[in-house]
Amino acid sequence: MRRSGFHHRQHARQGGLRGILGKLSLAAVVVLICTVSFLFSSSMSGNGGSGYSSEANVENLWKPAYSGGWRPSSAPRTDWPPPPSESNGYLRVRCNGGLNQQRSAICNAVLAARIMNATLVLPELDANSFWHDESGFHGIYDVEHFIKTLRYDVRIVEKIPEVRKNGKTKKIKSHQLRPPRDAPVSWYLTSALEKMKEHGAIYLTPFSHRLAEEIDNPEYQRLRCRVNYHALRFKPNIMKLSKGIVEKLRSQGHFMSIHLRFEKDMLAFAGCFDIFTPAEQKILQKYREENFAEKRLVPSERRAIGKCPLTPEEVGLVLRAMGFDNSTRIYLAAGELFGGERFMRPFRALFPRLENHSSVDPSEELVANARGLAGSAVDYMVCLLSDIFMPTYDGPSNFANNLLGHRLYYGFRTTIRPDRKALAPIFLNREKGHVAGFEEAVRRVMLKTNFGGPHKRVSPESFYTNSWPECFCQMSTNNPADKCPPENVMEILDGQLESEVANDLESSTASNSTVSVAER
Repeated sequence: MRRSGFHHRQHARQGGLRGILGKLSLAAVVVLICTVSFLFSSSMSGNGGSGYSSEANVENLWKPAYSGGWRPSSAPRTDWPPPPSESNGYLRVRCNGGLNQQRSAICNAVLAARIMNATLVLPELDANSFWHDESGFHGIYDVEHFIKTLRYDVRIVEKIPEVRKNGKTKKIKSHQLRPPRDAPVSWYLTSALEKMKEHGAIYLTPFSHRLAEEIDNPEYQRLRCRVNYHALRFKPNIMKLSKGIVEKLRSQGHFMSIHLRFEKDMLAFAGCFDIFTPAEQKILQKYREENFAEKRLVPSERRAIGKCPLTPEEVGLVLRAMGFDNSTRIYLAAGELFGGERFMRPFRALFPRLENHSSVDPSEELVANARGLAGSAVDYMVCLLSDIFMPTYDGPSNFANNLLGHRLYYGFRTTIRPDRKALAPIFLNREKGHVAGFEEAVRRVMLKTNFGGPHKRVSPESFYTNSWPECFCQMSTNNPADKCPPENVMEILDGQLESEVANDLESSTASNSTVSVAER
Protein backbone atom coordinates (compact mmCIF):
# COMPACT_ATOMS: atom_id res chain seq x y z
CA MET A 1 0.00 0.00 0.00
CA ARG A 2 1.23 3.47 -0.91
CA ARG A 3 1.36 6.12 1.78
CA SER A 4 -1.38 8.74 2.13
CA GLY A 5 1.12 11.47 1.28
CA PHE A 6 -0.04 11.19 -2.34
CA HIS A 7 -2.84 13.60 -1.40
CA HIS A 8 -0.24 16.24 -0.61
CA ARG A 9 2.26 15.25 -3.31
CA GLN A 10 -0.24 15.87 -6.10
CA HIS A 11 -0.22 19.62 -5.41
CA ALA A 12 3.43 20.07 -4.47
CA ARG A 13 4.54 21.23 -7.88
CA GLN A 14 2.79 24.13 -9.59
CA GLY A 15 2.58 24.98 -13.25
CA GLY A 16 3.75 21.67 -14.74
CA LEU A 17 0.50 20.69 -16.38
CA ARG A 18 -2.09 23.14 -17.58
CA GLY A 19 -5.02 20.82 -18.19
CA ILE A 20 -7.09 18.71 -20.46
CA LEU A 21 -8.66 20.77 -23.21
CA GLY A 22 -10.78 19.99 -26.22
CA LYS A 23 -10.25 16.28 -26.36
CA LEU A 24 -12.07 15.94 -23.08
CA SER A 25 -14.72 18.47 -24.09
CA LEU A 26 -18.34 17.65 -23.49
CA ALA A 27 -18.78 17.24 -27.21
CA ALA A 28 -16.96 13.92 -26.92
CA VAL A 29 -19.74 12.82 -24.64
CA VAL A 30 -22.93 14.18 -26.13
CA VAL A 31 -22.13 14.86 -29.76
CA LEU A 32 -23.45 11.33 -30.35
CA ILE A 33 -26.90 12.74 -29.70
CA CYS A 34 -26.88 15.16 -32.61
CA THR A 35 -24.61 16.11 -35.46
CA VAL A 36 -24.18 19.66 -34.25
CA SER A 37 -20.63 20.53 -33.16
CA PHE A 38 -19.94 21.83 -29.66
CA LEU A 39 -18.83 25.44 -30.14
CA PHE A 40 -16.80 27.18 -27.46
CA SER A 41 -16.62 30.51 -29.25
CA SER A 42 -16.26 33.58 -27.09
CA SER A 43 -18.17 35.44 -29.79
CA MET A 44 -21.42 33.65 -28.82
CA SER A 45 -24.19 36.12 -29.30
CA GLY A 46 -27.52 35.71 -27.63
CA ASN A 47 -29.49 36.70 -24.63
CA GLY A 48 -26.57 37.48 -22.32
CA GLY A 49 -26.54 37.26 -18.53
CA SER A 50 -30.10 38.35 -18.11
CA GLY A 51 -29.86 39.98 -21.53
CA TYR A 52 -33.62 40.01 -22.05
CA SER A 53 -35.62 43.18 -22.43
CA SER A 54 -39.31 43.81 -22.92
CA GLU A 55 -38.46 45.34 -26.30
CA ALA A 56 -36.19 42.49 -27.42
CA ASN A 57 -37.35 39.86 -29.90
CA VAL A 58 -38.09 36.61 -28.06
CA GLU A 59 -36.09 34.90 -30.82
CA ASN A 60 -32.93 35.96 -28.97
CA LEU A 61 -33.79 33.51 -26.20
CA TRP A 62 -33.49 30.60 -28.63
CA LYS A 63 -29.77 31.40 -28.89
CA PRO A 64 -27.14 30.54 -26.24
CA ALA A 65 -26.43 33.14 -23.58
CA TYR A 66 -23.51 35.53 -24.01
CA SER A 67 -20.38 33.76 -22.77
CA GLY A 68 -18.29 36.84 -21.93
CA GLY A 69 -15.25 35.03 -23.34
CA TRP A 70 -15.64 32.05 -20.99
CA ARG A 71 -15.60 28.48 -22.18
CA PRO A 72 -15.92 25.11 -20.39
CA SER A 73 -12.68 23.56 -19.17
CA SER A 74 -12.49 20.95 -16.44
CA ALA A 75 -8.79 20.37 -17.03
CA PRO A 76 -6.24 20.46 -14.20
CA ARG A 77 -4.30 23.74 -14.22
CA THR A 78 -1.57 22.69 -11.81
CA ASP A 79 0.49 19.54 -11.67
CA TRP A 80 -1.82 16.51 -11.52
CA PRO A 81 0.09 13.22 -11.14
CA PRO A 82 -1.58 10.01 -12.33
CA PRO A 83 -2.83 7.63 -9.63
CA PRO A 84 -0.05 5.38 -8.27
CA SER A 85 -0.19 1.68 -9.08
CA GLU A 86 -0.53 0.93 -5.36
CA SER A 87 -3.31 2.53 -3.37
CA ASN A 88 -4.29 2.69 0.27
CA GLY A 89 -7.17 0.28 -0.27
CA TYR A 90 -10.55 -0.09 -1.91
CA LEU A 91 -13.48 2.32 -1.70
CA ARG A 92 -17.04 1.05 -2.13
CA VAL A 93 -20.06 3.36 -2.02
CA ARG A 94 -23.83 2.92 -2.28
CA CYS A 95 -25.44 5.83 -4.10
CA ASN A 96 -29.02 6.27 -2.93
CA GLY A 97 -31.87 8.33 -4.38
CA GLY A 98 -32.95 8.88 -7.97
CA LEU A 99 -30.84 9.18 -11.11
CA ASN A 100 -29.48 12.67 -10.52
CA GLN A 101 -28.89 12.32 -6.80
CA GLN A 102 -26.93 9.20 -7.65
CA ARG A 103 -25.04 11.09 -10.35
CA SER A 104 -23.81 13.68 -7.85
CA ALA A 105 -22.85 10.88 -5.45
CA ILE A 106 -20.76 9.20 -8.16
CA CYS A 107 -18.86 12.47 -8.69
CA ASN A 108 -18.23 12.66 -4.95
CA ALA A 109 -17.09 9.03 -4.85
CA VAL A 110 -14.44 9.63 -7.51
CA LEU A 111 -13.20 12.71 -5.66
CA ALA A 112 -13.14 10.84 -2.33
CA ALA A 113 -11.06 8.08 -3.96
CA ARG A 114 -8.59 10.65 -5.29
CA ILE A 115 -8.34 12.36 -1.90
CA MET A 116 -7.59 9.09 -0.10
CA ASN A 117 -5.47 7.53 -2.88
CA ALA A 118 -7.99 4.69 -2.97
CA THR A 119 -8.98 2.30 -5.72
CA LEU A 120 -12.63 2.99 -6.47
CA VAL A 121 -14.95 0.04 -6.89
CA LEU A 122 -17.63 0.78 -9.48
CA PRO A 123 -20.31 2.64 -7.48
CA GLU A 124 -23.47 0.78 -6.52
CA LEU A 125 -26.79 2.40 -7.46
CA ASP A 126 -29.53 1.93 -4.88
CA ALA A 127 -32.26 -0.36 -6.22
CA ASN A 128 -34.63 0.74 -3.45
CA SER A 129 -34.88 4.29 -4.75
CA PHE A 130 -37.97 6.11 -5.98
CA TRP A 131 -37.90 4.15 -9.24
CA HIS A 132 -37.48 0.68 -7.70
CA ASP A 133 -35.04 0.10 -10.54
CA GLU A 134 -32.36 -2.57 -10.40
CA SER A 135 -30.49 -1.54 -13.56
CA GLY A 136 -27.34 -0.71 -11.62
CA PHE A 137 -24.37 1.20 -13.02
CA HIS A 138 -24.01 -1.21 -15.96
CA GLY A 139 -27.64 -0.71 -16.97
CA ILE A 140 -27.44 3.09 -17.16
CA TYR A 141 -23.85 4.19 -17.86
CA ASP A 142 -21.11 3.22 -20.29
CA VAL A 143 -18.70 1.50 -17.87
CA GLU A 144 -15.76 1.21 -20.25
CA HIS A 145 -15.95 4.90 -21.11
CA PHE A 146 -16.21 5.83 -17.42
CA ILE A 147 -13.06 3.93 -16.44
CA LYS A 148 -11.07 5.05 -19.48
CA THR A 149 -11.98 8.75 -19.13
CA LEU A 150 -10.85 8.84 -15.49
CA ARG A 151 -7.62 6.88 -15.94
CA TYR A 152 -5.54 10.01 -15.22
CA ASP A 153 -7.44 10.63 -11.97
CA VAL A 154 -8.26 7.40 -10.13
CA ARG A 155 -7.95 3.66 -10.49
CA ILE A 156 -11.34 1.98 -10.91
CA VAL A 157 -12.23 -1.71 -10.71
CA GLU A 158 -15.59 -3.39 -11.20
CA LYS A 159 -15.20 -5.47 -8.05
CA ILE A 160 -12.66 -6.04 -5.30
CA PRO A 161 -10.26 -8.77 -6.47
CA GLU A 162 -9.49 -11.76 -4.27
CA VAL A 163 -6.01 -11.90 -2.73
CA ARG A 164 -3.71 -14.84 -2.17
CA LYS A 165 -2.13 -15.14 1.25
CA ASN A 166 -0.19 -18.13 2.58
CA GLY A 167 -1.23 -20.12 -0.48
CA LYS A 168 -4.94 -19.42 0.08
CA THR A 169 -7.40 -17.25 -1.82
CA LYS A 170 -9.09 -14.73 0.44
CA LYS A 171 -11.79 -12.12 -0.04
CA ILE A 172 -11.27 -8.64 1.35
CA LYS A 173 -14.20 -7.75 3.58
CA SER A 174 -15.20 -4.08 3.44
CA HIS A 175 -15.60 -2.21 6.71
CA GLN A 176 -18.91 -0.33 6.66
CA LEU A 177 -19.00 3.35 7.61
CA ARG A 178 -21.74 5.98 7.59
CA PRO A 179 -20.14 9.27 6.52
CA PRO A 180 -21.41 12.50 8.08
CA ARG A 181 -23.59 14.61 5.79
CA ASP A 182 -21.42 17.05 3.80
CA ALA A 183 -18.29 15.58 5.39
CA PRO A 184 -15.17 17.74 4.99
CA VAL A 185 -12.04 16.55 3.17
CA SER A 186 -10.38 16.12 6.58
CA TRP A 187 -12.86 13.34 7.51
CA TYR A 188 -11.74 11.31 4.50
CA LEU A 189 -8.05 11.86 5.33
CA THR A 190 -8.51 10.80 8.96
CA SER A 191 -11.48 8.62 9.97
CA ALA A 192 -12.13 7.02 6.59
CA LEU A 193 -8.48 6.56 5.62
CA GLU A 194 -7.62 5.05 9.00
CA LYS A 195 -10.31 2.36 8.58
CA MET A 196 -9.28 1.75 4.99
CA LYS A 197 -5.68 1.06 5.99
CA GLU A 198 -6.85 -1.15 8.84
CA HIS A 199 -9.27 -3.29 6.82
CA GLY A 200 -8.06 -2.91 3.22
CA ALA A 201 -11.50 -1.71 2.04
CA ILE A 202 -14.33 0.47 3.31
CA TYR A 203 -17.99 0.62 2.31
CA LEU A 204 -19.62 4.05 2.64
CA THR A 205 -23.40 3.89 2.86
CA PRO A 206 -25.57 5.80 2.32
CA PHE A 207 -23.58 8.09 0.03
CA SER A 208 -25.87 10.95 -0.87
CA HIS A 209 -24.48 14.42 0.01
CA ARG A 210 -21.60 12.83 1.98
CA LEU A 211 -18.81 15.11 0.75
CA ALA A 212 -18.88 18.88 1.16
CA GLU A 213 -19.77 20.71 -2.06
CA GLU A 214 -17.79 23.85 -1.36
CA ILE A 215 -14.14 22.80 -1.23
CA ASP A 216 -11.38 25.38 -1.34
CA ASN A 217 -9.44 23.48 -3.98
CA PRO A 218 -10.27 24.27 -7.63
CA GLU A 219 -8.58 21.08 -8.85
CA TYR A 220 -10.92 18.94 -6.79
CA GLN A 221 -13.91 20.83 -8.17
CA ARG A 222 -12.65 20.39 -11.72
CA LEU A 223 -12.38 16.64 -11.12
CA ARG A 224 -16.08 16.65 -10.21
CA CYS A 225 -16.79 18.32 -13.56
CA ARG A 226 -14.69 15.76 -15.45
CA VAL A 227 -16.77 13.01 -13.88
CA ASN A 228 -20.14 14.72 -14.34
CA TYR A 229 -19.73 16.13 -17.84
CA HIS A 230 -17.25 13.74 -19.46
CA ALA A 231 -17.02 10.35 -17.76
CA LEU A 232 -20.71 9.73 -17.00
CA ARG A 233 -22.05 8.86 -20.43
CA PHE A 234 -25.30 6.96 -20.73
CA LYS A 235 -25.37 3.57 -22.44
CA PRO A 236 -25.68 3.49 -26.27
CA ASN A 237 -29.35 2.43 -26.23
CA ILE A 238 -30.27 5.45 -24.07
CA MET A 239 -28.24 7.77 -26.29
CA LYS A 240 -29.92 6.31 -29.39
CA LEU A 241 -33.43 6.83 -28.01
CA SER A 242 -32.58 10.39 -26.95
CA LYS A 243 -31.09 11.15 -30.36
CA GLY A 244 -34.24 9.97 -32.10
CA ILE A 245 -36.48 12.16 -29.95
CA VAL A 246 -34.29 15.26 -30.39
CA GLU A 247 -34.14 14.77 -34.17
CA LYS A 248 -37.93 14.51 -34.41
CA LEU A 249 -38.43 17.61 -32.27
CA ARG A 250 -35.79 19.56 -34.20
CA SER A 251 -37.28 18.62 -37.56
CA GLN A 252 -39.87 21.34 -36.98
CA GLY A 253 -37.51 24.00 -35.63
CA HIS A 254 -36.64 25.15 -32.12
CA PHE A 255 -38.07 23.41 -29.09
CA MET A 256 -38.18 24.14 -25.38
CA SER A 257 -38.07 21.59 -22.55
CA ILE A 258 -39.84 22.07 -19.22
CA HIS A 259 -39.37 20.07 -16.04
CA LEU A 260 -42.93 20.20 -14.80
CA ARG A 261 -42.43 19.21 -11.15
CA PHE A 262 -46.12 19.27 -10.27
CA GLU A 263 -46.01 15.77 -8.80
CA LYS A 264 -47.26 14.16 -5.60
CA ASP A 265 -43.90 13.71 -3.90
CA MET A 266 -42.73 17.28 -4.48
CA LEU A 267 -46.07 18.86 -3.58
CA ALA A 268 -46.17 16.82 -0.37
CA PHE A 269 -42.56 17.70 0.44
CA ALA A 270 -43.21 21.42 -0.10
CA GLY A 271 -46.48 21.35 1.86
CA CYS A 272 -48.46 22.80 -1.05
CA PHE A 273 -52.00 21.60 -0.40
CA ASP A 274 -54.35 24.58 -0.53
CA ILE A 275 -55.25 24.53 -4.25
CA PHE A 276 -56.43 20.91 -4.12
CA THR A 277 -59.71 19.24 -3.16
CA PRO A 278 -60.12 17.94 0.42
CA ALA A 279 -59.67 14.37 -0.82
CA GLU A 280 -56.44 15.29 -2.64
CA GLN A 281 -55.17 17.18 0.40
CA LYS A 282 -55.61 14.03 2.50
CA ILE A 283 -53.53 12.07 -0.04
CA LEU A 284 -50.74 14.65 0.06
CA GLN A 285 -50.79 14.89 3.85
CA LYS A 286 -50.61 11.11 4.21
CA TYR A 287 -47.72 10.90 1.73
CA ARG A 288 -45.87 13.63 3.60
CA GLU A 289 -46.29 11.92 6.98
CA GLU A 290 -45.08 8.59 5.58
CA ASN A 291 -42.07 9.87 3.64
CA PHE A 292 -40.70 13.07 5.18
CA ALA A 293 -39.50 14.24 8.57
CA GLU A 294 -42.07 16.03 10.67
CA LYS A 295 -41.98 19.78 10.21
CA ARG A 296 -44.67 22.32 10.93
CA LEU A 297 -45.83 24.00 7.72
CA VAL A 298 -48.76 26.30 7.02
CA PRO A 299 -50.07 25.19 3.60
CA SER A 300 -51.99 28.42 3.01
CA GLU A 301 -48.73 30.38 3.27
CA ARG A 302 -46.50 28.20 1.11
CA ARG A 303 -47.50 29.61 -2.29
CA ALA A 304 -47.41 33.19 -0.97
CA ILE A 305 -43.71 32.84 -0.08
CA GLY A 306 -42.73 31.07 -3.30
CA LYS A 307 -42.18 27.61 -1.81
CA CYS A 308 -44.46 25.73 -4.22
CA PRO A 309 -43.80 24.41 -7.73
CA LEU A 310 -45.47 26.55 -10.38
CA THR A 311 -48.77 25.13 -11.58
CA PRO A 312 -48.92 24.21 -15.27
CA GLU A 313 -51.12 27.25 -15.91
CA GLU A 314 -48.63 29.55 -14.15
CA VAL A 315 -45.86 28.17 -16.36
CA GLY A 316 -47.92 29.00 -19.44
CA LEU A 317 -48.69 32.50 -18.18
CA VAL A 318 -44.99 33.24 -17.57
CA LEU A 319 -44.06 32.09 -21.07
CA ARG A 320 -46.90 34.03 -22.68
CA ALA A 321 -45.92 37.20 -20.79
CA MET A 322 -42.35 36.77 -22.07
CA GLY A 323 -43.59 36.72 -25.66
CA PHE A 324 -43.76 33.02 -26.56
CA ASP A 325 -46.85 32.22 -28.65
CA ASN A 326 -48.96 29.12 -29.15
CA SER A 327 -46.73 27.83 -31.95
CA THR A 328 -43.95 27.11 -29.43
CA ARG A 329 -43.09 23.41 -29.27
CA ILE A 330 -42.59 22.20 -25.70
CA TYR A 331 -41.18 18.90 -24.45
CA LEU A 332 -42.41 17.99 -20.96
CA ALA A 333 -40.15 16.03 -18.65
CA ALA A 334 -42.44 15.00 -15.84
CA GLY A 335 -43.83 12.08 -13.95
CA GLU A 336 -47.53 11.71 -13.26
CA LEU A 337 -49.00 15.17 -12.62
CA PHE A 338 -51.02 15.37 -9.44
CA GLY A 339 -54.57 16.58 -9.90
CA GLY A 340 -54.75 15.35 -13.46
CA GLU A 341 -56.13 16.99 -16.55
CA ARG A 342 -57.87 19.92 -14.82
CA PHE A 343 -54.44 21.45 -14.14
CA MET A 344 -53.09 20.71 -17.63
CA ARG A 345 -56.10 22.04 -19.55
CA PRO A 346 -55.31 25.79 -19.08
CA PHE A 347 -51.65 25.18 -20.00
CA ARG A 348 -52.60 23.25 -23.13
CA ALA A 349 -54.99 26.02 -24.15
CA LEU A 350 -52.06 28.46 -24.11
CA PHE A 351 -49.50 26.08 -25.64
CA PRO A 352 -51.14 23.22 -27.56
CA ARG A 353 -47.89 21.79 -28.96
CA LEU A 354 -46.96 19.83 -25.84
CA GLU A 355 -44.94 16.62 -26.13
CA ASN A 356 -43.29 13.97 -23.95
CA HIS A 357 -41.06 11.08 -24.95
CA SER A 358 -44.05 8.77 -25.46
CA SER A 359 -45.89 11.15 -27.79
CA VAL A 360 -42.78 12.01 -29.82
CA ASP A 361 -41.81 8.36 -30.19
CA PRO A 362 -44.60 5.88 -29.36
CA SER A 363 -42.54 2.94 -30.61
CA GLU A 364 -42.36 -0.32 -28.68
CA GLU A 365 -38.58 0.12 -28.39
CA LEU A 366 -39.00 3.35 -26.45
CA VAL A 367 -41.74 1.93 -24.24
CA ALA A 368 -39.59 -1.11 -23.46
CA ASN A 369 -36.37 0.82 -22.83
CA ALA A 370 -37.51 4.06 -21.20
CA ARG A 371 -38.81 2.90 -17.85
CA GLY A 372 -37.44 3.86 -14.44
CA LEU A 373 -33.93 5.27 -14.40
CA ALA A 374 -33.55 4.80 -18.17
CA GLY A 375 -36.66 6.90 -18.80
CA SER A 376 -35.29 9.61 -16.53
CA ALA A 377 -32.00 9.44 -18.44
CA VAL A 378 -33.80 9.94 -21.78
CA ASP A 379 -35.64 12.97 -20.38
CA TYR A 380 -32.33 14.29 -19.05
CA MET A 381 -30.61 14.10 -22.46
CA VAL A 382 -33.53 15.68 -24.32
CA CYS A 383 -33.64 18.55 -21.82
CA LEU A 384 -29.86 18.96 -22.03
CA LEU A 385 -30.01 19.39 -25.80
CA SER A 386 -33.15 21.50 -26.02
CA ASP A 387 -32.77 25.11 -27.12
CA ILE A 388 -34.34 26.40 -23.89
CA PHE A 389 -34.84 24.64 -20.57
CA MET A 390 -37.26 25.77 -17.87
CA PRO A 391 -37.46 24.19 -14.41
CA THR A 392 -40.65 24.91 -12.49
CA TYR A 393 -39.12 23.98 -9.14
CA ASP A 394 -35.35 24.09 -8.69
CA GLY A 395 -35.29 23.84 -4.88
CA PRO A 396 -34.41 20.29 -3.85
CA SER A 397 -34.94 18.98 -7.42
CA ASN A 398 -31.74 17.14 -8.38
CA PHE A 399 -32.96 16.69 -11.97
CA ALA A 400 -33.40 20.42 -12.54
CA ASN A 401 -30.29 21.47 -10.62
CA ASN A 402 -27.98 19.05 -12.44
CA LEU A 403 -29.41 20.08 -15.78
CA LEU A 404 -28.88 23.76 -15.05
CA GLY A 405 -25.22 23.03 -14.35
CA HIS A 406 -24.82 20.75 -17.35
CA ARG A 407 -26.39 23.27 -19.73
CA LEU A 408 -24.13 26.00 -18.36
CA TYR A 409 -21.14 23.78 -19.12
CA TYR A 410 -22.59 22.78 -22.49
CA GLY A 411 -22.10 26.23 -24.03
CA PHE A 412 -24.25 28.49 -21.79
CA ARG A 413 -27.50 27.18 -23.23
CA THR A 414 -30.52 29.30 -22.37
CA THR A 415 -32.44 28.55 -19.20
CA ILE A 416 -35.57 30.26 -17.91
CA ARG A 417 -35.64 30.22 -14.10
CA PRO A 418 -38.82 31.79 -12.71
CA ASP A 419 -38.37 33.65 -9.44
CA ARG A 420 -41.25 31.97 -7.62
CA LYS A 421 -41.05 34.23 -4.57
CA ALA A 422 -41.29 37.41 -6.67
CA LEU A 423 -43.99 35.95 -8.93
CA ALA A 424 -46.20 34.65 -6.09
CA PRO A 425 -47.95 37.95 -5.18
CA ILE A 426 -48.52 38.69 -8.88
CA PHE A 427 -50.27 35.35 -9.39
CA LEU A 428 -52.28 35.70 -6.18
CA ASN A 429 -53.46 39.18 -7.24
CA ARG A 430 -54.53 37.76 -10.60
CA GLU A 431 -56.58 35.07 -8.85
CA LYS A 432 -58.37 37.88 -6.98
CA GLY A 433 -59.33 39.48 -10.29
CA HIS A 434 -56.54 42.07 -10.56
CA VAL A 435 -55.45 41.35 -14.14
CA ALA A 436 -54.47 44.86 -15.28
CA GLY A 437 -50.71 45.07 -15.81
CA PHE A 438 -50.27 41.35 -15.09
CA GLU A 439 -48.00 40.54 -18.03
CA GLU A 440 -45.84 43.61 -17.53
CA ALA A 441 -45.39 42.73 -13.84
CA VAL A 442 -44.30 39.19 -14.81
CA ARG A 443 -41.86 40.59 -17.39
CA ARG A 444 -40.28 42.91 -14.80
CA VAL A 445 -39.62 39.92 -12.52
CA MET A 446 -38.17 37.82 -15.33
CA LEU A 447 -35.90 40.66 -16.46
CA LYS A 448 -33.98 40.29 -13.19
CA THR A 449 -33.28 36.58 -13.64
CA ASN A 450 -30.27 34.93 -15.25
CA PHE A 451 -30.87 33.24 -18.59
CA GLY A 452 -27.88 30.92 -18.63
CA GLY A 453 -24.80 33.14 -18.80
CA PRO A 454 -21.79 33.01 -16.40
CA HIS A 455 -22.74 34.16 -12.93
CA LYS A 456 -21.35 33.97 -9.43
CA ARG A 457 -22.45 31.02 -7.32
CA VAL A 458 -24.25 32.22 -4.21
CA SER A 459 -25.52 29.94 -1.45
CA PRO A 460 -27.77 27.99 -1.50
CA GLU A 461 -26.98 27.47 -5.19
CA SER A 462 -25.21 24.14 -5.60
CA PHE A 463 -21.83 23.55 -7.26
CA TYR A 464 -23.62 21.00 -9.45
CA THR A 465 -25.98 23.78 -10.56
CA ASN A 466 -23.22 26.30 -11.24
CA SER A 467 -19.58 25.26 -11.54
CA TRP A 468 -18.42 28.72 -12.66
CA PRO A 469 -15.66 29.79 -12.43
CA GLU A 470 -13.77 26.62 -11.41
CA CYS A 471 -14.76 24.63 -14.52
CA PHE A 472 -14.45 27.46 -17.03
CA CYS A 473 -11.54 29.39 -18.53
CA GLN A 474 -10.73 32.32 -20.81
CA MET A 475 -8.31 32.46 -23.72
CA SER A 476 -7.48 36.12 -23.06
CA THR A 477 -7.27 37.18 -19.45
CA ASN A 478 -4.92 38.91 -17.04
CA ASN A 479 -5.78 36.43 -14.30
CA PRO A 480 -3.56 33.30 -14.56
CA ALA A 481 -6.10 31.24 -12.59
CA ASP A 482 -8.69 31.78 -15.34
CA LYS A 483 -6.42 31.21 -18.34
CA CYS A 484 -7.23 28.26 -20.59
CA PRO A 485 -4.62 25.48 -20.71
CA PRO A 486 -2.59 24.60 -23.85
CA GLU A 487 -3.73 22.03 -26.40
CA ASN A 488 -1.00 19.39 -26.09
CA VAL A 489 -2.03 18.17 -22.68
CA MET A 490 -3.20 14.72 -23.74
CA GLU A 491 0.36 13.90 -24.73
CA ILE A 492 1.59 15.23 -21.37
CA LEU A 493 -0.95 13.18 -19.43
CA ASP A 494 -0.17 10.05 -21.45
CA GLY A 495 3.53 10.62 -20.85
CA GLN A 496 3.02 10.95 -17.11
CA LEU A 497 0.92 7.79 -17.01
CA GLU A 498 3.46 5.81 -19.06
CA SER A 499 6.25 7.06 -16.81
CA GLU A 500 4.34 5.89 -13.72
CA VAL A 501 3.80 2.45 -15.28
CA ALA A 502 7.46 2.20 -16.32
CA ASN A 503 8.64 3.12 -12.82
CA ASP A 504 6.34 0.49 -11.31
CA LEU A 505 7.64 -2.17 -13.71
CA GLU A 506 11.21 -1.22 -12.93
CA SER A 507 10.55 -1.41 -9.19
CA SER A 508 8.81 -4.77 -9.62
CA THR A 509 11.69 -6.18 -11.68
CA ALA A 510 14.26 -5.01 -9.12
CA SER A 511 12.22 -6.53 -6.31
CA ASN A 512 11.94 -9.88 -8.11
CA SER A 513 15.68 -9.90 -8.80
CA THR A 514 16.42 -9.35 -5.12
CA VAL A 515 14.16 -12.24 -4.18
CA SER A 516 15.83 -14.54 -6.73
CA VAL A 517 19.31 -13.76 -5.41
CA ALA A 518 18.20 -14.33 -1.83
CA GLU A 519 16.77 -17.75 -2.72
CA ARG A 520 20.04 -19.07 -4.27
